[in-house]
Amino acid sequence: MTFDVVVIGGGPAGRALARACAHEGLHTAIVDRRPDRPWTATYGAWADELPPNTSTRSVSTTVRAYAREEHQIQRTYVVLDNAKLHELPDTVEVLQRPEAARYTFNATGARKGRAEQTAVGTVIESDSTETTLMDWRGNGDTFLYTVPLGGNRLLVEETCLARRPGMPLQELRERLHARLAPGEEEERVRFPLDAPRATDDAFGAAAGFIHPATGYSVATSLQLAPRVAGAIQANEDPRHVIWPKKARIVHAMRMRGLEALLRFSPDETLDFFEVFFRLEPEEQRAYLSGREDVKGTAAAMLALFRTTPGHLRWKLLR
Repeated sequence: MTFDVVVIGGGPAGRALARACAHEGLHTAIVDRRPDRPWTATYGAWADELPPNTSTRSVSTTVRAYAREEHQIQRTYVVLDNAKLHELPDTVEVLQRPEAARYTFNATGARKGRAEQTAVGTVIESDSTETTLMDWRGNGDTFLYTVPLGGNRLLVEETCLARRPGMPLQELRERLHARLAPGEEEERVRFPLDAPRATDDAFGAAAGFIHPATGYSVATSLQLAPRVAGAIQANEDPRHVIWPKKARIVHAMRMRGLEALLRFSPDETLDFFEVFFRLEPEEQRAYLSGREDVKGTAAAMLALFRTTPGHLRWKLLR
C-alpha cells in the first residue's frame, strides 16, 4: 500500500491527525480539494483541554456567564490560531482523491443529526480581553457569546444552544442586529448536536466528537490526534483510543443531558443554567470536559439534579 495513513478532510481535526501521524514517522497523506482555502470559523476552547504549546490568537483569564445572575467561571478560555491549525509538515502529501492506505480516516465533519446548534455573529472593535461564555439575559431561548479575537476585535454571536430543528439563521441575525449594529464581518454557525457516534474509522466531528450539550469538538480532536497516531505506530487498533468504553458511557450521559435541554422552555433554561453555574468548578469541568470521566460526569449530573428546582426535575428524569 502507498500510505500508512490517509485522512479525508482538511479541517482542524483532519490536519491535527495528519500532523500527528507524520510526527510518528508514518507515511501520511491528507485529501483536501481546496487546501489553500482560509478558515473563517472561530474555534474556542478551554486552555486546560489543549495539548501543550497549542497556538492561540487570544487568551481570556476572565470568563463570565449570565443566567438569572452573573457568574465567573474559574477557567481560562482561548481562541485558537487558525493559521497554525492549518499548517502541515512537508512530509504530509496533499491529495485530491483518496489513495490506498493501511488506515483511512473520515474527517469530513459532522454527520447528519436533527438537533442543531446555530449562531450568527458579527465582529466589532473592542479592547476587551474578557469572554462571556453565555449571556441569557434577553429572549431566553438564545444567548450572546462574546470572545476577543485579538487586535481590538471582538466576536459577538447570537446563539441558539440546542433546538430540534435548529433556529433559522435569519431569525438569529435579526435578534443580533436588534442588540447592536452589525460589523463588516459575519460568522454563521450550524451543526448537529445529536449526530450518531461513528463505529468505523472516523475522526473529529465525523466520529461524533461534538459535545452534545455544548457543541465543542476541536479541543478533543487536538487531544486525541497524538494518541491515535501513537496507536497506529504501535500496531494497535486506533478505534480503542477514539471511542474507549468510558468515553462511550460519558457520551451517552451527555446525550441524556441534551434531551433535557431540548425539553426546557426559555424560563426553565434560565433556571437550569443558574443552577449549573452554581456548581463547584470541578463539577462544571467534569461535565464540560471530562470525556472519559464517568465518575466525575455522574457526580456533576447528580449535584445538578439535587439542586435543580422541583419543577425542572421531572424533565431531567424523562
